Amino acid sequence: MQVTRRQFFRICAAGVGSSSLAALGFAPGEALAGVRAFKLARASETRSTCPYCSVSCGLLVYSLGDKAKNAKSEIIHIEGDPDHPVNRGTLCPKGAGLLDLVHSENRLKYPEVRAPSSKEWKRISWDEAFDRIAKHMKADRDKNFITTNDQGVTVNRWNTTGLLASSAASNETGYLTVKVARGLGIVALDTQARI
Repeated sequence: MQVTRRQFFRICAAGVGSSSLAALGFAPGEALAGVRAFKLARASETRSTCPYCSVSCGLLVYSLGDKAKNAKSEIIHIEGDPDHPVNRGTLCPKGAGLLDLVHSENRLKYPEVRAPSSKEWKRISWDEAFDRIAKHMKADRDKNFITTNDQGVTVNRWNTTGLLASSAASNETGYLTVKVARGLGIVALDTQARI
């Protein structure tokens, strides 16, 4: 067999490399036979609904954490729920990318407010946000509420405010949302849910 100088060096390098790995204890058979732990084995499973569109696909959200008081768990995996009657485990590309949304640095996690003519957003507390919303709604309702129409018939309408209900909410939540909105006199009420 005729071996060139280049082939000789390749054979020598392969031999030295494999003998070095064997000397360090690397055995491909043992390494490949090792059992890897399933990444979701220690995770907590939570059922949820996709927030994107009105299809309301079911999700399984997996998180890791010790569940101690005041300890935050971290979401490590999101997949479609195979037991959900709407999507049966499948997700569209937006739903399949939910983990990126959850861990995005641009995700808004706290209420913010911008003063008139200002370019800066200021972070406020949840209590302050709810108080501001309630104050603005009450002022608008007091100013624009219509109790009777031109013929004197009681109508109790609030035409200047509208409500867009969540498409990712359950039927019970949707029912309560409509009851509250109608109780306030809101006429402009809509949802994109198809379920």
